Amino acid sequence: MNQQAFESGKLAYQEGDWLRAATLLDGAKQPGEVSGEVDHLCGNAHMKLGQFDAAASSYEAALADVAYGKRGALSCNRGRALLAAGRPQEAIVALTDAVGDATYPTPYKAYMALGSAYEQVGDIRNAGIAYRSAAIDESNPAPATALSDLGSCFMRLGRAVDAVEAYRTALDFTTPLEDQNRIWCDLALAYVAANRMNEAVDAFAHATADGTYTLSPEAQASYDAARKAVASIGSRQPSETDAFLAAAGYGASSYDPLDPTGASGELIPSPEDTGFFSVSEEDLVQQDRLDRKVKRKHRHTGLKVFLVIFFLLLVVAGGGVFAYINGYGWPTQQAVAEQIFDAKTQGSDLAQYVVSDLSTAQIQEMSDILPSGAEVEVTGVDRSMMESTVYLTATLAGSGQQDYTIEMTRDGIGWKVSAVTPVYLSQDDEQPATDDSADLSEPAGSDADPVGDPDASDTATTTGDAGEGADTTTTTGDAGEGAGADTTTE
Repeated sequence: MNQQAFESGKLAYQEGDWLRAATLLDGAKQPGEVSGEVDHLCGNAHMKLGQFDAAASSYEAALADVAYGKRGALSCNRGRALLAAGRPQEAIVALTDAVGDATYPTPYKAYMALGSAYEQVGDIRNAGIAYRSAAIDESNPAPATALSDLGSCFMRLGRAVDAVEAYRTALDFTTPLEDQNRIWCDLALAYVAANRMNEAVDAFAHATADGTYTLSPEAQASYDAARKAVASIGSRQPSETDAFLAAAGYGASSYDPLDPTGASGELIPSPEDTGFFSVSEEDLVQQDRLDRKVKRKHRHTGLKVFLVIFFLLLVVAGGGVFAYINGYGWPTQQAVAEQIFDAKTQGSDLAQYVVSDLSTAQIQEMSDILPSGAEVEVTGVDRSMMESTVYLTATLAGSGQQDYTIEMTRDGIGWKVSAVTPVYLSQDDEQPATDDSADLSEPAGSDADPVGDPDASDTATTTGDAGEGADTTTTTGDAGEGAGADTTTE
């Protein structure tokens, strides 16, 4: 294969340059080479150019590549190309092969084309079968077109009652945005053929209500005839026989002679209503599927399911936003605090628990502060949207306890540690250190009271007896920190 020509042709195809794409793709293959992808794209390009015979040949060549697959789609495209080229008999063969592919995801497309092909050869019965199959195909997003074509087949076969039902079902599947006027007009013609003039007049009125649809001469003549029939029924004078019937209790207006069952419903089935096909179990199953589709559309089940799912998503999203604003996340602050202590105990890397802007030295300093083998109990959490503070008590391996304050920063929906600070309780009852040989009544350098403000530094200086030697001990302690630093000078 000429790979460069293939890639250039594929690019031209994507850009909508159909002539260039067809030219390049035609020259991409070597003589005798089989490539389903190349022929498939080439056939599509020929279809866009209106070169239907060439398109059919390309699709036929693509079908020769068994490894490429897509037999249903290729056969359907080939059938359409043959139909457009005026070769309906060959199109019927190709389209029948397309609907026989069980892996073809959209068989209704092939059925619609098959119905059109049968109509061109004058086989209206098989055309109706194809249109009915397209209408009941579950993958068909718009069965109204197939049902309308099915009604047309019924009319041409003289089955006006069946045509009425097909057109009424087609109206059920149309949306307000679609043009329903043509279907209303066809339904009115079916009512006229079924001798149901009152309903025919109503259907014609629907078709012309918005003034955008113009009736054909045939339809206009039928409309006028239906209105005359209805008017003549309303203005008819009772005859002598009608008077006798009225006296006997049989009202003259109890039924419409032209429509004995139309106004009051199908009291007696029409002798012509024998079904378009012989009734079988398969036909009953297919009709039941079609009825279920109509009922689901009337119940708006899909809309209700969509609204319920949308409401649930809205509630979940609202809860997520509320939790985010109020400082909640996953993992939680408590979990992150416990994990960083566990990582210290296990000797793991703390980088995954801290913010990314901390250096390696800062992470090491944080690791030095944390105890190893401690049991952690979270005593409180201050939450905000972007910053949080966790207060906890660590029970050390030596049975002591140490309080810590951990600052955290929001990281996505979770939290990362930005700082760890040990907290020391103030020791208000701490006394200055003294030497046994010191004179307690006159301590040297006692200008400052050793017991003062808890946040102040306490200093006690003791000078020993001169006979014992000149030893001076200076003890400095920060009462607020609960720890002392001793310096001895000789």
